Amino acid sequence: MNYSLLVSDLHLDAERPQHLAALKRLLADHAGQCDTLYVLGDLFETWIGDDDDSAFNLDAVAAFRAFSDKGSKLFFLHGNRDFLLGAQFAAQTGGTMLEEGTVVDLYGTPVLLMHGDNLCTLDEKYMAFRAQVRDPAWQADMLAKPLEQRRMIAQMLRMQSQQNNANKAENIMDVTPAEVVRTMEAAGVAELIHGHTHRPAVHEVRLTRGTGRRWVLGDWNDTGWLIRADATGQLALEEFALAP
Repeated sequence: MNYSLLVSDLHLDAERPQHLAALKRLLADHAGQCDTLYVLGDLFETWIGDDDDSAFNLDAVAAFRAFSDKGSKLFFLHGNRDFLLGAQFAAQTGGTMLEEGTVVDLYGTPVLLMHGDNLCTLDEKYMAFRAQVRDPAWQADMLAKPLEQRRMIAQMLRMQSQQNNANKAENIMDVTPAEVVRTMEAAGVAELIHGHTHRPAVHEVRLTRGTGRRWVLGDWNDTGWLIRADATGQLALEEFALAP
């Protein structure tokens, strides 16, 4: 096999079935072919708990399970939309949840994997919100509520996020360069891959010892984005059509 794929920000939603259809094609095409698939957060537009057994969610879970059953490994990070993904989801898909800021070995190259929202430190309101919803006590209280109530809360949070982002300066919603440098040097890596900002690109990063790279995955909207890592340790950012 000897290649791995990384994706982020699919924002799967029952109102956009074409995105799930594109994911299912990707999984079917690479099942048993690629070594590992990493999903770096915001797989779903909203995720209100692993007990939400809607037909749409079960369809996505089954597609991932078919992929992992063919022998390809599967890893997930939490995003700012699907921070309630849990152990039950991971077990059902045959995958594993990773902590934000995990360093993985991609064919001899250490790479730091993040969703990336905690790099946006200039957005103080969001950072406060992030701290709140990542708090275990808050999450336990949320998951204890009935499913229908959680759906209403998720919809309210989604609307608030859209309204808040509409009034923010562009630079506030992007990563803070100094935080990128600090994070990469603390992890001891020269390669960082993240999503979240929906600004696909490859950036050079000046580190204390040499130059690193920050790879940014795009969101799945009109097209899809992935990063391919091959057996030589080379990375490539690729855009592809979502339609068959």
